[in-house]
Amino acid sequence: MKNALSMYWKYCFLLSGLLVSVEAFSQNQPSEKKSEIKELEEVLISNTVQKRKKEESLNVETVNNSFIQRNLGGSLMQSLQKLPGVKTISIGSGGSKPLIRGLSFNQVIVVENGLKHEGQQWGADHGLEIDQYAVNRVEIIKGPSSFIYGSDAVGGAINIKPLPLPSQSTFGGSFDLTGKSNNAQFGSSINLFGRNKNWFFDSRVTTMDYGDYRVPTDVVHVYSYAVPLYKNHLRNTAGKELDFHLSTGYSGEHFKSVFYFSNVHTKSGFFANAHGLEPRNVDLELHDKSSRDILMPYQQVNHLKVSNTTSFQLGNHAFETQIGFQNNFRREYSHYVNHGYMPAIYPKDMYALKDLERQYDKDVWSFSAKDEFRLNRHQITVGTNIAGQENAIGGWSFLIPAFTQFNAGLFAYDKIELNEKWFLHSAIRYDYGKIKMKSYYDWFQSPVSENNQTQMQYLQRSQDLTKTFNSFTWSVGANYNLENLSLKANVGSSFRMPIAKELASNGINYHYFRFEKGNPNLDAERSYQLDLGIEWNQQNWSFQLTPFVNYFPNFIYLNPTSAHDIYYGAGNQVFEYEQSKVFRYGAEFQTRYYFLKSLSAEIGAEYLYSEQKSGSKKGYTLPFSPPPSVLFGLNYEPQINFLKEPYFSVDYRFTAQQNNIVPPEKKTAESHVFNLALGSKVKTGKQDISINIQIQNLFNTKYLNHTSFYRLIELPEAGRNFIVSTKIPFSISR
Repeated sequence: MKNALSMYWKYCFLLSGLLVSVEAFSQNQPSEKKSEIKELEEVLISNTVQKRKKEESLNVETVNNSFIQRNLGGSLMQSLQKLPGVKTISIGSGGSKPLIRGLSFNQVIVVENGLKHEGQQWGADHGLEIDQYAVNRVEIIKGPSSFIYGSDAVGGAINIKPLPLPSQSTFGGSFDLTGKSNNAQFGSSINLFGRNKNWFFDSRVTTMDYGDYRVPTDVVHVYSYAVPLYKNHLRNTAGKELDFHLSTGYSGEHFKSVFYFSNVHTKSGFFANAHGLEPRNVDLELHDKSSRDILMPYQQVNHLKVSNTTSFQLGNHAFETQIGFQNNFRREYSHYVNHGYMPAIYPKDMYALKDLERQYDKDVWSFSAKDEFRLNRHQITVGTNIAGQENAIGGWSFLIPAFTQFNAGLFAYDKIELNEKWFLHSAIRYDYGKIKMKSYYDWFQSPVSENNQTQMQYLQRSQDLTKTFNSFTWSVGANYNLENLSLKANVGSSFRMPIAKELASNGINYHYFRFEKGNPNLDAERSYQLDLGIEWNQQNWSFQLTPFVNYFPNFIYLNPTSAHDIYYGAGNQVFEYEQSKVFRYGAEFQTRYYFLKSLSAEIGAEYLYSEQKSGSKKGYTLPFSPPPSVLFGLNYEPQINFLKEPYFSVDYRFTAQQNNIVPPEKKTAESHVFNLALGSKVKTGKQDISINIQIQNLFNTKYLNHTSFYRLIELPEAGRNFIVSTKIPFSISR
């Protein structure tokens, strides 16, 4: 690792010297105009954020690129975990999915550049295909957001805002470099942008390469079997990532049209001892030869996005349209292991590769349009969203069928500015959805007994099934703002269509050693929620409290039964999708106090309680319910002549024990974790080089994360991790 860090710093200094030379050369060239980079952008964003929070009745948190840079994790969602109410379901060191107030999967949506991200978000082992280096500003909406985004926004939304357009007559870019000690990761990202008066482009290429990550233990218990870990490495959790982004278009005074193109490609391994294989049958010697190889089982995911957003002004009306296409192609590879009546030897004439366990191929086409206009004190927005998708499957293992889906919605939203202190909000939306699932038969025969006779048949795992859903959702809210005090309240309903996995799954989930069975009789999931907010701001002290109450009359969940499958799963326990009434409440609290201009302390706390009020699990909570936690932080930002915006921070997170569980979940003990961070911008002529250093899990504490994908096998979180990241901008005037 010392060699890797040494090479990293040499690379930084070489790039710094190169950029200084380029800058000096450009300064010596004749030019009629000389431009300076003035960092007004974040000030403007900050003002916009405060204005939005005071005028928005939903609870919204906004972070910018500086926040992500200072809290850089293995993925975008891991970088946002410092915010109260936001957690992740982590899949190793390089993948995670959002968890907002205890809800995730298809109950939380992610929007990138105005386009709803459509991957395979239904799977606990499926991460989010987002390049965090390409993220400039993120809005986290806590609570139901269906009236804005439609189905799936029951729990909230992660809204990744578009990058700001380059300034006129500029050409420049930046180099981002990152090194991490825990998994020996090296990452780099190169950005180039340019613009004349109206035409512009902004591009980025990101690459990451990392090895097996380390945990503070030398043995892991996969159920009842003890698995030794070589040098604390979690074997086969290495990975690679290669991403490309391009935005280009035209921006005029009353017309703007932007094309977005991105492709995110990842390859990463699954922990070899916990992927449907007998832990004792893993070839330890083979896996432990190298911490950087990616052997089976592993996954390859490619996510392509192409979209156009066009906005124009006609009188008092601001119109915006968006057309988008996405393809998510996911393959999971594993050694062929026969279960149930599957043949012992894989057939040579099979349609799928021997090692291709599962394949999912999703195409999504979407269109949206909206019109925003003012009418006296009313700011009105009306719009529509339409999306169609086609999902194909492959591989020798079956879990969900192939299906097609169509969604359409209409909405109207009115924000009324009564005066400088009072804002009222009302919204209504209608959604229609149709999902059509295709039949599927086993590729192998199983014995079926009828009338005392046994015959070998290709059993049907899913039937042709078409379901339609429709719903009205609504929302009303109010804001009251004084000089230092802001109050808000919002009450609304949300709606979510059942997904193919919930309706028609019929197979083994190897990651959880269970047989999952869908329920074709599920109704659309509905939610009603009251959100409150109080915020106080003065010169040296601020606080924010955001309580909520939430009721689901028909929450969809996966229920463990007493049955065990004998045909497909070789005795695995059967889990079935059911619906029940669920009551939830909780709150987030944030406060910051400035002892001095350069010294401040902050506290961020969160609490969530969930209880099922009906069904076979009446009285239990919901799966993946995060325990209460409190984050204490101390920040020091001194004034140093040759440095710009230097900072030093230490934080301590206390996470309470989680005894309120849903079997087969296990109780999780409390944890105490410390982190350090420091950094600054170094002045180099017109450009400022940013350097950020983190030490995560400072004392190499062994602890469990209740919402982690690997919590089921009592796998502790990653050990001590040194993270060094550098951003080197450059600009050539034109």
